[in-house]
Amino acid sequence: MGGQACVFYGAAEFSRDLDLLIVADPANLDRLRDALHELDAHPIAVPPFDAALLARGHAAHFRCRHPEVAGLRIDLMAVLRGVDSFDRLWERRTTIEAEGEPIDLLGIEDLVRAKKTQRDKDWPMIRRLVEQNYFTSTGHPTAASIDFWLRELRTPELLALLAHSYSEAAARSDRRAVAAALVGTLEDVAAALSAEEEEERRLDREYWTPLKRELEALRLARGRQDS
Repeated sequence: MGGQACVFYGAAEFSRDLDLLIVADPANLDRLRDALHELDAHPIAVPPFDAALLARGHAAHFRCRHPEVAGLRIDLMAVLRGVDSFDRLWERRTTIEAEGEPIDLLGIEDLVRAKKTQRDKDWPMIRRLVEQNYFTSTGHPTAASIDFWLRELRTPELLALLAHSYSEAAARSDRRAVAAALVGTLEDVAAALSAEEEEERRLDREYWTPLKRELEALRLARGRQDS
């Protein structure tokens, strides 16, 4: 669900981390513990690897010591802000094959949604992901592809071109940037995109505020135990 998936979709991002979205039920967590043991992976930060904490949106962080993956960081999450449930994401997944093994990735639309965070590095990645999807489409795009681009393109010039090329679909959009692309200037489109990004950053900060308070409480509790 992270940088490795971005590499597959053509928006290359060098990453030493492996970010996984998981099902946090008891049986699956037991399998994950076995896998982490095989990788000689050890927790490197709070919170602990706990189903209840994962279900609230926290991540569990590990560093591998097995010689074949020494130094690899693994981050596990079960819930993502603004993204569908795991079952729905699983239905829309993309599966690739690597060395004869199937690897399941977040679908492109869900990956873009998951990248809408307060982190500066995620927004250029969203732009590259959607542009790559747009430029590599062949033949006549499907209605679903057009709707996806109208929802997610972050390049003013491309969004304006798309909106005018598919004006009926654009007219049905409730995105301010699309409305600006139809009747405004490129500066208007850019301003709408900027406002859109700022709102997503605000929502992400709001989402993480209580979780950060919980993390701080866990750090303090662990510090007292260690002392």
